[in-house]
Amino acid sequence: MDDFVDAALSFPAVLFGFLLVVVVLYWLLVVLGTLDIDLVGGDGDIGDGDGDGGGDGGFLDGLGLGGVPITVTLSVLIVFAWFVSIVGGVLLSGMDGVVGVLLGIGVLLVALFVGLFVARLVAVPLRRLYVSGPEPSRSDFVGRECVIRTGRVSTDFGQAEVTAVDGSSAVIQVRQTGEHELTAGQLALIFDYDTNGEFFWVAPAT
Repeated sequence: MDDFVDAALSFPAVLFGFLLVVVVLYWLLVVLGTLDIDLVGGDGDIGDGDGDGGGDGGFLDGLGLGGVPITVTLSVLIVFAWFVSIVGGVLLSGMDGVVGVLLGIGVLLVALFVGLFVARLVAVPLRRLYVSGPEPSRSDFVGRECVIRTGRVSTDFGQAEVTAVDGSSAVIQVRQTGEHELTAGQLALIFDYDTNGEFFWVAPAT
């Protein structure tokens, strides 16, 4: 037990240990509902998020980690790198001086390599779960019903919540012609989209 504690507090395991604490706290917040894993990104308002299925940059794709949320791949990498660094620390316990430092750097590199290798293995089956379809278009909402979320909707103010075909919901900017009274909780019909103002025209659904 003492060897394990010493290895966990030694270089390089202590580096991965700190990252492991961050990973555990992150997923704990996800489980508690404080944080969300959002592939679309943004705050639910169409057009505010760039969408990130795990790294749309060439760097992650080059490492074989593209197509999966970066939080997932990094978590797997850190967990396995920490485990390898612990094993290496136990095997190299008692090594001091320059030799110990050099061996520690070697363990660090091996741990990173193993973590990356396992993360790539995990990313392969998970990537199928995160395959995204065509980008959602604002015009897809035209003809759908929405629920007013602001106290009122006027010619220059208003928001509503609409549910897309895939079941996801979004908060959108809505306006009305001024002929109707639309209040919070009321069901409205989206009948047009203003490309210049970037808002939807709505009218009472019934």
